[in-house]
Amino acid sequence: MGLGAGSLSGSLGFQWLLFLGLVSPALGAARSGFQQTSHLSSYEIITPWRLTRERREAPRPSSEQVSYVIQAEGKEHIIHLERNKDLLPKDFVVYTYNNEGALISDYPDIQNHCHYRGYVEGIYNSSIALSDCFGLRGLLHIENVSYGIEPLQNSSHFEHVFYRMDDVHREPVKCGVSNKDIEEEIVKDEEEEPPSVTQLLRRRRAVLPQTRYVELFIVVDKERYDMMGRNQTAVREEMIRLANYLDSMYIMLNIRIVLVGLEIWTNGNLINIIGGAGDVLGNFVQWREKFLITRRRHDSAQLVLKKGFGGTAGMAFVGTVCSRSHAGGINVFGQITVETFASIVAHELGHNLGMNHDDGRDCYCGAKSCIMNSGASGSRNFSTCSAEDFEKLTLNKGGNCLLNIPKPDEAYSAPFCGNKLVDPGEECDCGTPKECELDPCCEGSTCKLKSSAECAYGDCCQDCWFLPGGTLCRGKTNECDVPEYCNGSSQFCQPDVFIQNGYPCQNNKAYCYNGMCQYYDAQCQVIFGSKAKAAPRDCFIDVNSKGDRFGNCGFSGNEYKKCATGNALCGKLQCENVQEMPVFGIVPAIIQTPGRGTKCWGVDFQLGSDVPDPGMVNEGTRCDVGKICRNFQCVNASVLNYDCDIQKKCHGHGYVIAIRIVTVTMAGLPPIVILQDTEEVWTVDLHTTLLWLSRLRTQHGVREDADWVSGLAQWIKDLALPELRCRLQKWLKSGIAVAVV
Repeated sequence: MGLGAGSLSGSLGFQWLLFLGLVSPALGAARSGFQQTSHLSSYEIITPWRLTRERREAPRPSSEQVSYVIQAEGKEHIIHLERNKDLLPKDFVVYTYNNEGALISDYPDIQNHCHYRGYVEGIYNSSIALSDCFGLRGLLHIENVSYGIEPLQNSSHFEHVFYRMDDVHREPVKCGVSNKDIEEEIVKDEEEEPPSVTQLLRRRRAVLPQTRYVELFIVVDKERYDMMGRNQTAVREEMIRLANYLDSMYIMLNIRIVLVGLEIWTNGNLINIIGGAGDVLGNFVQWREKFLITRRRHDSAQLVLKKGFGGTAGMAFVGTVCSRSHAGGINVFGQITVETFASIVAHELGHNLGMNHDDGRDCYCGAKSCIMNSGASGSRNFSTCSAEDFEKLTLNKGGNCLLNIPKPDEAYSAPFCGNKLVDPGEECDCGTPKECELDPCCEGSTCKLKSSAECAYGDCCQDCWFLPGGTLCRGKTNECDVPEYCNGSSQFCQPDVFIQNGYPCQNNKAYCYNGMCQYYDAQCQVIFGSKAKAAPRDCFIDVNSKGDRFGNCGFSGNEYKKCATGNALCGKLQCENVQEMPVFGIVPAIIQTPGRGTKCWGVDFQLGSDVPDPGMVNEGTRCDVGKICRNFQCVNASVLNYDCDIQKKCHGHGYVIAIRIVTVTMAGLPPIVILQDTEEVWTVDLHTTLLWLSRLRTQHGVREDADWVSGLAQWIKDLALPELRCRLQKWLKSGIAVAVV
C-alpha cells in the first residue's frame, strides 16, 4: 500500500490522507457551529458508515481492522483501516512533574489505541492516517489531493466535517530565508554551477531495501499544556495522533515513526525559551543531552511549544538524527490543527534525517510543493531530493541508530511478502516470483530463509552464510573512529561506535567530538578545498565582532549576535589560502574580508532560518588550551565529560569507546577491560560491551544463543586469570582489542 502526498505552499498546512473530489462550498455553512468551520473556505457535512459483511452499521469500539463507507463530492468511497501497531512500543513512557517539580514516570497501557492507517479501495497510491477515538479525525490523501475529516460538534448522528486541506485558512509561515535575503548577498559566484552527475542521473529511486525506524521522543512545553486546559490525557492523545500522521508521511521513504516517549512540562518550562529560535534550539538540545537521553533511549527529540518566532515555524539541525548532542528540533504549535502542525514536525524531523530544503533544486514530488520546501505550507509529499538526501545520510553512516528493529512483541503490522522490503516478521524478501527464482537464499512465497541459508542480505552475509566473527565490515574512517566487525551470528555489521568525546587527536592539538577530530584546517578544507587552512586569530576577531550574516556568534532573538573577543573563534569560520570555490548542491554566498596581511574568507549557505549554518565553527573545536566551542562560546573542555585518563588506566595504550551498546554484568565478577597493544588484562570497575564479548565468543567457541552471556560469564569464572592472559595473548598482539566503557 502506498502513501500519499500533499503540498507545502505558502502557509503551514497539513494536507495528507486519503480522498477524492472537490468539496462543495455551498454545503455545511448552515449545518455546524461557526467556530469549528470559521477557518474553512469550503466544507461538506457527511455521515460515515462502518462496513460489515452483512450491512452498514453505526460505529462501535475500535477493532484491529475496520472499513468505512464515505460519501463525499458526489462519490462513494470505501476506506480500509488497520490499527497502527508499530506506533507505540509496550514500554511507551509519559513524563510529567508534580507541584514540587519532582519527575513522575507513567507507563500507560494503550496498545489497544484508536489510531489507524489505511487506504481507499480501488485508488492507487492512496493513504489514510486517522483516529476513531471519538468519531473519525484525521487526514486522507488521494491523487495528490489532501483532505481532512473531523466530527461535527454537538452532532448526535455521527456527522462529520469533510474538507480539502487547501481550503484551510492559515497564516503564512516559513522556515527558509526570503528572496530579499538572497538579493542582499555581498559576494556571490555569478557563474551558474553546471549540473552535477547526480543531478543529471537523478531518478525516482526505490526506497531503501531495509526499513528504518525513528524512535521519536516528543516534549510539550508548559504554555502548550496550559492551552490544552492542563489536560494531560488530551495532550497525550494529540501527540499520539501527531505521531500517527508522521508515520503515514514517512512510510513512503520506508521510514517508520515509533513514538517511544512523551514529556509534558506540567510545572514550568525546564529551559529558557526567551530569545530567537536558534537560542531555544540550543537550550533544548543541551537539556536533552544532559537529562533526557539518560532516561529514555531515542533517535530524535522534538520540542512542541506554543511560542512563535515571527515567521519561523521551527528549527532543527541537519543530519544529526543519531547524535547525542544535536538530534533535536523545535516546532511552533499555535492556533492551528494537529493535522496542519504535522507538516511542520515532518519538515524539522526531515532536517535531522539529513534532508535539506528543496528550494532551488531539481526536485519532484507530484505536487506543487513538497514537505522540505522552505515555506512550510502543509505538503504531504517528500520529494526525490529528500529521498536522495536521506540515502546519502545512510551511505555516510549517519543513520545507523535507525536500524534498531522493534522487538517482535512491539511490532504488529502485517508484512506484505513480495514488496522487496524486509518487514517485521519476515526473514527476507526477494520481490516478485520471477526475481526470487534467482535468489539462492530467500524463499519467495513465504519470505523465509531457505533451509540451507543463514541469511539473505546484509554487510555480514555472504553466499547465504554469516561471515566469520571478526571479519571487518565497517572500516575506521578517521582517528576518532573505530572499526566494526561481524560477530559471526548476524547478517548486520555491529552498531557504529566512535571514540569518546574529549579524546585528544591531531597530535594533541584537537579533540574528538561525535566521531570526528574537530579542528579549523579540516573544516576549511571541507568548504574551500584541500589547500585551504584556518585564517589567523585576528580574522576571527575582526569579522565576528560585526554581528552580521558573515560574522557572528549566532542569534540573540532575531538579530545576529556579535562575538566577544574570547568567543570569536567559535563564530563564523574564517579561512585563508583559498584557491577553489565551494561545490555544493546549494550555492553559498561568499565574502572575502581584507585582514592583517591576509584575506579572510567566509560563507553563508542560506539554508533558511530553521537550519543552523554549516559555515559556523563546528561544536567541539578546540578554541584555546583546555577549551572547546559550545553554543558559540569558548568554554572549558570539561563539559565533554571525558573521564578516561589513558596514561593512568590504560598505560597509554588504550582508548575509550563513546557509546555503551550492550552492558553485561559478569556474574559477580568485576567486568574486564582488554587493552590494545598490551598483554595485560585489567579488572576494573567498568562494564564490557558487546563489541568485546562478541570477539571473545568467536575466539573461544561460545555459542551466542539465549544463554550465551551467562555461559560466557561461567566460562570466565572457571578460568584462572593467568590462563586467561595466556589464551588472549595472541589476540591482544593482533591490535584488534579495544578498551571499552
